[in-house]
Amino acid sequence: MTQPNQTPVNAQTQTRYERGLKKLAEVDGKIGEEVVSRLGDLGRYIVEFAFGDIYNREGLNLREREIATIAMLTAMGGREPQLRVHIGAGLHVGLAPEEIEEIILQTVPYAGFPTAINALHILQDIVQEVTQNSQ
Repeated sequence: MTQPNQTPVNAQTQTRYERGLKKLAEVDGKIGEEVVSRLGDLGRYIVEFAFGDIYNREGLNLREREIATIAMLTAMGGREPQLRVHIGAGLHVGLAPEEIEEIILQTVPYAGFPTAINALHILQDIVQEVTQNSQ
């Protein structure tokens, strides 16, 4: 697997990458950078596009972006690893566990109980991990 810096990039792409890394750190702390660093070029694309372009747009703050992302990933189902990352990011940008639970509950009429149950289990696991790590 290639590393992100092994692919030639022009100055504009590098700017997108740098901007994306900065935004990723705001959203996920160090965890996000660790995840994308293992993905080679795919990680670079995620940093440039998702965080360099989309997350840097005006109109929504980071809390609102994570609300939308958690709702979408929950409703889509089958995205549990990404949902885990974004629930953690939601907590990192100031969402309370109770708010995330409510976001998940809002998906039930559209996505069904199984996807909401899976998402709630992920939320409970993350809250338990955070609680244990803070003791």
